[in-house]
Amino acid sequence: MPAPLLQPLAPGIHVLPGAVNSVVAENGVGGALVVDTGLDESHARKLLRALEAAGLTPSAVLNTHSHADHHGGNAFLLARCPGLAVFAPPLEAAIIHHPILEPLSLFGARPPRELQNKFLLAPASPAQPLPDVGRLTLGGVAVELLDVPGHAAQMVAVRFGDVLYAADALFGPEALAKHPLTFCADSAAQKASATRLGELGGVRLTLPGHGESTEDLPGLVAANLAAYERTTRAVLEGLEAGEATVDVLLARVCRRLGVEMANAGAVVLNRAVVSAHLTELLETGRAVLRVRDNELRFTAQV
Repeated sequence: MPAPLLQPLAPGIHVLPGAVNSVVAENGVGGALVVDTGLDESHARKLLRALEAAGLTPSAVLNTHSHADHHGGNAFLLARCPGLAVFAPPLEAAIIHHPILEPLSLFGARPPRELQNKFLLAPASPAQPLPDVGRLTLGGVAVELLDVPGHAAQMVAVRFGDVLYAADALFGPEALAKHPLTFCADSAAQKASATRLGELGGVRLTLPGHGESTEDLPGLVAANLAAYERTTRAVLEGLEAGEATVDVLLARVCRRLGVEMANAGAVVLNRAVVSAHLTELLETGRAVLRVRDNELRFTAQV
């Protein structure tokens, strides 16, 4: 007999593992809250098949944030389950409803076709803004939503008793190694959110958005903070090599971290990461911004 697609995390709480993890929380009456629906129809189809095999139907969807790999499966679920409510943090809900905003913000203008792909431009879905963080009920399931901005502007982590779904506030070790420039919109907030998660009590099991669950929350937090700080240090060292535009600095940082970018999506994503860490360095007095020769240029503060 094949193993079930859903893997248990706690009674009534399951994960569908994948490139992005989807969490399924039973509501006790045959329904289930689905947290993050994956990149595309392929993941969503597998998710719906797993729910059906477990005798469950989706009662609501919660998207922790608006990156395409976490809500790209919404459209398929909505087509199969008309009227299904989708929730997300307010700013993230706006992007999920108007997904062109993701590549638009990364490129700074109407994005070229090379940036209009499923990794940056998911199908639209009518997400509703969450009323608040903290304890609430979604799809008949009691959850605790934790405010963890940084990787995205208004991301939430989700706690089910002693199980924490950290979303992309924390990454598994393999993901950190694969992506040395861990994406963020606000690197200072990213570090602060990871630190706060590490201070939580009563967490038995932590599941990152990308990677396997672990009982070692402090160790996972420490690995993430070290990776985030390594990027800040690489950006600062790039500035110490001399005044640079963001693009020149990006090339320097990639050489330092051994990153090879092969497509336009990787460039705009990594460029955003460097920009986020630049803002942190500017705000902490370690970098200076100047306009010279019609360019924005940055240098280390002497």
